[in-house]
Amino acid sequence: PPPPPPPPPTPPTAPCPGKKKLYQAIAAGKTPVSGDYEEARMLLSQRESSFRKDLQWALFNKYVPSLIQDGPQCGLVALWMAGQLLGTAGSVSVEWIMKRAIDRGYTVQGEMFSAQAMALLAEEVYGCVAELLTGGLGGENQARVIAHLSQGGPVLIPYDEDFNHEPCLRNGHRAHWSVASGVLLGVSAGADPRHIQSDPEVPWMLLPGPQDVPSLLESRVEEVHLLAKQGKSLRYQLWALEWLRESNSQLYQLDPQRAQDGTQYVVPQGGVEAGLAGQVVLLHKRRIDRQADGFPAEA
Repeated sequence: PPPPPPPPPTPPTAPCPGKKKLYQAIAAGKTPVSGDYEEARMLLSQRESSFRKDLQWALFNKYVPSLIQDGPQCGLVALWMAGQLLGTAGSVSVEWIMKRAIDRGYTVQGEMFSAQAMALLAEEVYGCVAELLTGGLGGENQARVIAHLSQGGPVLIPYDEDFNHEPCLRNGHRAHWSVASGVLLGVSAGADPRHIQSDPEVPWMLLPGPQDVPSLLESRVEEVHLLAKQGKSLRYQLWALEWLRESNSQLYQLDPQRAQDGTQYVVPQGGVEAGLAGQVVLLHKRRIDRQADGFPAEA
């Protein structure tokens, strides 16, 4: 009998995605969960045992769409996501934002090592008012962030990103940008929740309106968690503000490997510490004639 035919040729192995494409590959084919409370419900249900039973839990959130970054664009992607809460959805692309940032000298590769530059870029791109807070996420700044998020405004927060995208302490070597769009408050049981709606699916979670903030804050706020997104995942994450505060405060220096890899970056005078440590950016809506300034027409 004739010899058996040779085996079919081995199909070529698909090349592994480059580092800048890794998170795009992970997100390919997946659809983010949309809605102000849908993903928060899942997060809180999964972690119910970790929340104190002696506190009342109140959640504020305004949904921001997800976008996966391409290269070191974490700040620009976070700004794009935040822009969707400013009444300008669909009006600009990340590519357009990056072009503006390059033209202004804020970035070369997409990196943003200056919160002040981020604030200026946000005002130019979205015609908003950017409020730069310095001195960390404690004290009066914590109260400002809580109030802003409870009113539906986004907050841009730099931090050190761990392998699971959560805050960590790496002296700025893993500096990364996120956008917070929600806040979960654990308040002392002395607050009167009778007039505040409970979530139908997670009954221990209250869904207050902005008008309920003063009465909630009259009671002692014992725990604060932020609901945030960043450019390496489609999912919301819930971070303890205390841990995020520590991560944000210790952004001291550029990763030595990045500093020596021959790639050009824009680092402000005083380094990463002067540009990012203890700083966050609150974005407020403001109407201006953007087309007159050469901006794309709003969708």
